[in-house]
Amino acid sequence: MDVKTQDRSGDSGAGSRMAAEVAEQPLAVQRTLDALLPLRGAVSELAQGRRRVLFAARGSSDNAAVYGRYLLETRAGVLGSLLSPSVATHYRASLDLSDALVVCVSQSGATSEIVDTQSWAGANGAATLAITNVEGSPLAEYADLALVTRAGPELAVPATKTYLTQLVAMAVLGTALAPDPTVLDAELARVPGEVERLVREPHGVDAAVGALRDAAYAVVSGRGLMMGTALETALKLEETCLRPVRGYSYADLRHGPISVVTSGMTAVLVAAPDGPLLAPMAELADDLAARGATVVGIGGDPAFADACAVHVPGPELPEALAPLGAIVPAQLIVEGLARELGLDPDNPRGLAKVTATDPPQPKENP
Repeated sequence: MDVKTQDRSGDSGAGSRMAAEVAEQPLAVQRTLDALLPLRGAVSELAQGRRRVLFAARGSSDNAAVYGRYLLETRAGVLGSLLSPSVATHYRASLDLSDALVVCVSQSGATSEIVDTQSWAGANGAATLAITNVEGSPLAEYADLALVTRAGPELAVPATKTYLTQLVAMAVLGTALAPDPTVLDAELARVPGEVERLVREPHGVDAAVGALRDAAYAVVSGRGLMMGTALETALKLEETCLRPVRGYSYADLRHGPISVVTSGMTAVLVAAPDGPLLAPMAELADDLAARGATVVGIGGDPAFADACAVHVPGPELPEALAPLGAIVPAQLIVEGLARELGLDPDNPRGLAKVTATDPPQPKENP
């Protein structure tokens, strides 16, 4: 399949703008790879002499940053962590960031908290890298270097193609700082085709919608490189479907919350098709099922699928890139569940495309 010659934007079949934008993702991924891979040299040069990478983001962008952190640490040998924007915007702390590359992530590039955090980071000695979908946005304009994704305009409020192209940008960042930046290139080239396949063949999605529709409560879990996918799936289920959902790492779920798992609960587990955490995720599925939960699995291998009551196939990509495909069936589940519940997936209650973390402060009288 040559995704460059296909436009599936009007081929969603579901009627929602969100579904149409999910279907646009193969092209969005290909465009973003074409635009950003040539910038790996500039990313590497910007990071010279910097020992750590700090990510500043909110919401879905924060979940993309979780993937970026794991990719840097497991594949590039670079320490990564999440930076709390309030340290910059409210505490106005003075930190020595001269050894840091600060990556600020915002789909709109106009979230004031993230823009202000980027300015603060630069003033404290950091090199700054912006990841945004809007060229010419404040975040892109004032960064030392911008990775501008090519998702195109996104009209539905839930982030789908903008989130996935952020993951592509994270893969570009992670490989740019790796000892061999090209080591995953052959697999990266397969990502658009895998995304297209998962959109075209949504096996198990309807069954997963049914399991979540009838659930009194839901949890979502993953670990390692799949942790960001679990958190993003939970966020989308909660904000789009208005259901109580908790996102946990595998480890956190094991340390306490698993004791409240009972019948009537649906657990969504996301797994890569390989890697050191695949077998533990299958064991978790067995444990949750034994406690009475209905287990919905996304991705994994045949043993993981067999441990789940409902299984939704994921991408045939290595663990390092599996998050770029695994989010697609999760998005389809969320969109289908919202419609099943009589909700508008395009306009979740109380949400907007540009996030304002804090309410506007009144101006002082002159």
